[in-house]
Amino acid sequence: MKSLHRPDLYGWSHFNPARNIDFNGVAWIRPGGNILIDPVALSNHDWNHLESLGGVAWIVLTNSDHVRSAQEIAKQTYAKIAGPVGEKDNFPIHCDRWLADGEEVVPGLKVIELKGSKTPGELALLLEETTLITGDLVRAHKAGTLTILPNEKLWNLEEAVASVQRLAELTQVETILVGDGWSVFRDGRDRLKELVATL
Repeated sequence: MKSLHRPDLYGWSHFNPARNIDFNGVAWIRPGGNILIDPVALSNHDWNHLESLGGVAWIVLTNSDHVRSAQEIAKQTYAKIAGPVGEKDNFPIHCDRWLADGEEVVPGLKVIELKGSKTPGELALLLEETTLITGDLVRAHKAGTLTILPNEKLWNLEEAVASVQRLAELTQVETILVGDGWSVFRDGRDRLKELVATL
């Protein structure tokens, strides 16, 4: 796994040729138990690295299209899985916990429910006010520039735009770790405001 902008955060990726972007997983290493977010498959090297950092307590999934390798990782690590309450009735795998807007997964990791995306109740996660972690709605196909899902994949364009506007109002965001594409490590709020201006 690669070191990110904080010593307690790591990322790893799987390249998707069809979309020509990386799918990304995030690991938050913390004393109360490590958390993986939207984990893609781990290489042998990444498995060994993760184990050396203390394994996994929780896997958080932002939406049902980001189940990725969660089940396999949970089986091997006995990690619990949390998913969006908005998808509770149709989620493809078992979740031990359902997350709603405004909750904290653990202290310091806040849940933000997004509306209008391609799945109901998609989540974004705000880590200690300064790092935003997104699933599907907010992404980046080009380095340094954020975008959103194409209109034809959205349930509701107006609600999706309102959700992005809500994210742009988070005043302390510096970093945006996207599930799909290129993450933004500086001036994250400015990039969100630029995105809103294009919608």
